[in-house]
Amino acid sequence: MERTHQGKEPFPADSVESLMVEMPFVDTDIEEEFVMCATPEINMKTKRKRTTGRETEEGSERKKKKNKQYQPNYFISLPITNPKITHNVQALQDAILQKDQRLSKAMVGSGSLHVTMFVMHLSNEEEISTAADALSDSKDFVEDLLKGKTVELSFQGTDHFQNQVGFVKLADNDHKTILLEIAETMKKIFQEKGILAGEERAFKPHLTFMKLSKSAQLRKQVKKIDSSLYEDFKSHYFGVEILHRLDLCSMLKKKQPNGYYFCESSIVFGEKQAVEPDDAELLSLSKRLVENAVLKAVQQYLEETQTKTRQTDGSPVKSEAAASGAKKESDGENTKKEP
Repeated sequence: MERTHQGKEPFPADSVESLMVEMPFVDTDIEEEFVMCATPEINMKTKRKRTTGRETEEGSERKKKKNKQYQPNYFISLPITNPKITHNVQALQDAILQKDQRLSKAMVGSGSLHVTMFVMHLSNEEEISTAADALSDSKDFVEDLLKGKTVELSFQGTDHFQNQVGFVKLADNDHKTILLEIAETMKKIFQEKGILAGEERAFKPHLTFMKLSKSAQLRKQVKKIDSSLYEDFKSHYFGVEILHRLDLCSMLKKKQPNGYYFCESSIVFGEKQAVEPDDAELLSLSKRLVENAVLKAVQQYLEETQTKTRQTDGSPVKSEAAASGAKKESDGENTKKEP
């Protein structure tokens, strides 16, 4: 009985909660989050039937390491950069806090707002480098899917996951369909490179604005988030985010000063790339304007220098003035002699 009991509790629930804090995939059940290590668990249970007490303890320790090894620690992020969306999310959060100030610890900072495309586990620097290469390889496939089109992701309305996570919904349209295709294509590219990426559950893109898992202390006080706190935003329009960048981000490394996750690598496409030729042309035009201005300044300087030289030497300028004065005197004398 003791052996069976030990096998069913690989590690305490509190340690799981502490690991989940600040992670972007906490919007699902813990069992679903660890679905990637389901097979190793079955194998461990089969072996445990024929072990001694000491070996059972060792097997339990190995199982703990196995679970930790397969736990997602990286993800592909679509950052939210539209100020209108961040402003509206802030207004939503402020409205909630006016009704329940305790939930301040559950709010997602404006710098951290993003859509998680899929999660993965990377064990070392070599796997991180492989994942960065996979992300880079995904760029051409994404552009092939886009075919020059702009993906405009419209965020409208709110919902929740089991009253533990509040999120802004992504409108159902052709643009969302393209995003789903991009996520699926990229996930396959990562898996082909040996990266344990993605989950078995269906991808449901969303924008999280609050989650109880951000604070273990808060979860002791608040078991569920009352959805009526943000009832006024149930159909609210938050804005449109144009897809132009995807990042490989760490869940565990220290965030950037702006609140965004630590980024290992990125790909940029779509609207941002479209303006690059215009920027090059503008740079070329600026160079031409500077060159013309310099030539004009040099020419003006030479003309002024030549004029000063003539005035100092006195030859052409003085002779011309003397000749002009002599002519005037001659004309005056001729006028006097006339009857």
